[in-house]
This record gives sequence, structure tokens and C-alpha cells, in this order.
Amino acid sequence: MLKVLLFCAFAVAISAEIAEEDDVLVLKKSNFEEALKAHPNILVEFYAPWCGHCKALAPEYAKAAGQLKAEGSELKLGKVDATEESDLAQEFKVQGYPTIKFFKNGDKSAPKEYSAGRQADDFINWLKKRTGPAATTLTEASAAEQLIEGSEVVVIGFFKDVESTDAQAFVNAAESIDDVPFAITSSDDVFSKYEVTKDSVVLFKKFDEGRNTFEGEATKENLLAFVKANQLPLVIEFTEQTAPKIFGGEIKSHILMFLPKSSSDFQDKLDQFKKASENFKGKILFIFIDSESEDNQRILEFFGLKKEECPAVRLITLEDEMTKYKPENEEITTDNIKAFCTKFIEGKLKPHLMSQDIPEDWDKNPVKVLVGKNFEEVAFDAKKNVFVEFYAPWCGHCKQLAPIWDKLGEQFKEAEDIVIAKMDSTANEIETVKVHSFPTLKFFPAGGDRKVVDYSGERTLEAFAKFLESGGKEGAGTEEEQDLEDLDDESPEGAEDGNDDVDHDEL
Repeated sequence: MLKVLLFCAFAVAISAEIAEEDDVLVLKKSNFEEALKAHPNILVEFYAPWCGHCKALAPEYAKAAGQLKAEGSELKLGKVDATEESDLAQEFKVQGYPTIKFFKNGDKSAPKEYSAGRQADDFINWLKKRTGPAATTLTEASAAEQLIEGSEVVVIGFFKDVESTDAQAFVNAAESIDDVPFAITSSDDVFSKYEVTKDSVVLFKKFDEGRNTFEGEATKENLLAFVKANQLPLVIEFTEQTAPKIFGGEIKSHILMFLPKSSSDFQDKLDQFKKASENFKGKILFIFIDSESEDNQRILEFFGLKKEECPAVRLITLEDEMTKYKPENEEITTDNIKAFCTKFIEGKLKPHLMSQDIPEDWDKNPVKVLVGKNFEEVAFDAKKNVFVEFYAPWCGHCKQLAPIWDKLGEQFKEAEDIVIAKMDSTANEIETVKVHSFPTLKFFPAGGDRKVVDYSGERTLEAFAKFLESGGKEGAGTEEEQDLEDLDDESPEGAEDGNDDVDHDEL
């Protein structure tokens, strides 16, 4: 008995040593091992104090920690300041902020990367899925009511025989979705409470229709498609928290409405947009973006928009290549949005490519300035070898490269068959080149075959000169080598000079 008391006292002492901020454990190298012993299942955020994404995450992360604590759950949330605890960051291979990892059963050898959204419910649902059954068994109506009331979205399988083939398909689907809670019941009490008269799968949600009932053959694939199509609102606002759901979902065609929330007709336009969305559920994701928010200005820039040009609508596909579309009629009405989306579904839209006007002095300096309107003429000049930097004005890597690129232009300004050029890819787009990171360097050799060569060598004046003198061979890389090079570059979708984490699926 004495040993038991001493052990309990020791455990309490360990717990007491680990400070909390807003119910989140503050973890350091000095207490990390002890934390895993006292709390075997911990979700840990590795953050940087200056990181914008981390600051946006903090309230929801703390909310999740508080809810779990209030429930009396053994699940805990912790955080590590990776700029102070560099040894821990290195040990767990932290390469961006925030990085979130789950340590299960006190094992730190292979923590699981967190892969769901950034809202409190997302953290809680994901953790419960990782530590409990894929589908919670409901035996009483009160338990079902509590689950539905406490969840933004929940899926319940009503099966008289929970061992049936359909019920097993439901459980298999539940195991594949981390961010939505699933439950299963055979209770007459629960069937009666929700007016279910036969085996069914029902998705309950706190928005739009309130509930959706699955129809069709109950296979894992069909059930997953049903949940994916109904788990998000008909119109979802783009925020730091909703971004993972938007870009991590199955629907890769997105229509975006840029509109200031302060606009006098905001609600009317939102209603028009929402009404149109009903016709494209599961096919096109409808997204609203507050064009006045400073956090969203990079997205406007990505689409070539300015605040004063909003409201505006754009459509984008996020398949292997991002393609943008612009409606012919910019007026936001249900009929116009439906017509625009219908043409897209039918493949009748042409991509919208942005271009600045051609500067009067575009060829005055050794480094020529290209825009969408003069790119084809210059880059594919059969008599010229053209080396182009595709850059973004805000990109830190591009700023570092700029003086070297200017020197390269100066070095080859007298060469009749070589052109050094640059193009701002945040304001100009072309069909022949898809830019995924900044800076992207491509060589367009002379000749009529419109060949494009990726440059993946060192970014030094000497390496660039050798590449050009070799006719674009020394420093040219395979596609695989180019992809590896891109990992160190900045995504056009959202990094801020390397400070914040780079979410490559974000706009």
C-alpha cells in the first residue's frame, strides 16, 4: 500500500511540474519524457512565436484542450516553442510551423502527423478516432442526443443488426474519416427518437438542411462519397481554420466569391450564391472570401484582383495543374452563377490567364520584362535562347536572386542570340508554363520546336553562365531533380518570405 501511495504521489508531482497555458501543456526538453509518462496520449504542436499560422491556430487549439479537460478525458494537448527547444524540433523532424504530431501510448519513436482541420472539433474528433472505436456504439437516445448536440457534424448508422454487411461497410467507412465522429446503433429507442424506420445512415449537422439521409447501395466507397458531399456547408468561408478542410477535401473544383462583409448587399449576394450552390453539391465547392480582410489579400493577388474590383467571382480547379476561370457576366445572381458553373461542368469554358500591359520600356534594361501579352513572342523566338525567371514580388528567395540575375543580364547583354528575362507570375499567366514555386527558372532554346528546359543547377552567376554557354545542358535537370529543387522554394499559394509554414494546397 505504501508503494502505491508513493507512486501516486510521484505521478501527481510530475503532473504538477508541467505548466499549462489555456489548458495546453507547455512542453520542453526537460519535461517531455515525464509528460509522455503522465499523459500517454498527447497531441503536440511545435510552433514559433512569430508564425502567423500558429497565432491563428492558438484559440481553437486551446478551445479543444479545454473541452477535453472539461470532459475528464485522458487525451491532452501540448505545445513546444520550437525556436527555444531546438533539440526537440530536430528530434521530431520539424521543418515548418505549425507542425502537429500525435504521441500515442507514450511512444515517441514514431509520432503520427496530424492530418485534419484546425478547428476545436477537428482536433477532438481526430484524437478520439485515433484512440477509440471508429464508430461509437449508442444504446440510449440520450447518448445520441448528446453526441449530436455536441458535434458540428456527426454520422450515425442505424442498423437492426450491427453485424450485417451494410453495418460492416459503415464501420469501414468510419475508419477512413478522421475529422467526423461516427456512431452506430441498433436501439429501438434511438430509431424512434430520430424517426428512422429502417436501416439507414444519417448525417446530422448544425447548418443548411440539418440532416441528410444516405440513399443507394451501402458500400464503403458510396458512404465515403456521401459524407464528403454533405459534411461542409453549401457555402464555406475561407479562413485559416477552414483552409485544411477546403483544400484537403475530395472536391477539387472551387468557385470563389470575393465580397466585403461590410457591403450593404452582402447578405443578398451571399443568398444568391448559396442558392446556386444547391445545384452543384459534390461537384463544385462554393467558397466565400472576405475581400476586406488583410489575411486574404494574398489570395486576391493570386487571382489578379484588387479590393476595389470586388465583388468578383472566379473558379479554379486544383487537379495536377491549377486552372482559373472568369465569368463573362460579373453580376452576382443565382442564374449567372448557375450558368457559369454549368458551362464549366460541360467543359465549355476557356481558362482565364492574367496579364499586365506590356511596359513601354520592357526591353530597355539587360534583363527584359515579360508579361502574358508578350511572352510567346519573346520566349519562343526561333532565333533566340531565352532564360526566364518566374518570380513573385514578395518571395524572399526571389529577392536574394535579383542581384545575381541582374549581373547575368549585364554579362550577356551583347550576345545577339541570348535573352535574359523575368516575369512576375503573380500578375501574369501563360498556358505553356505552370509555376508551382518561386523562383522557377526555365530555358527556351532557339529553334522552332518550342522546347522548354527546366534549370535545376546552383543559383550562382558562374553556374548560370555555364548553363547558357552549354546551350542549356549543364544544369538542366530531370523532372525528379526539379521537384526536389522546388521543395526549398516558396509556394505561390501562401508563404511569407519563409516565416510561416507553406501549405502547398492553399491559395
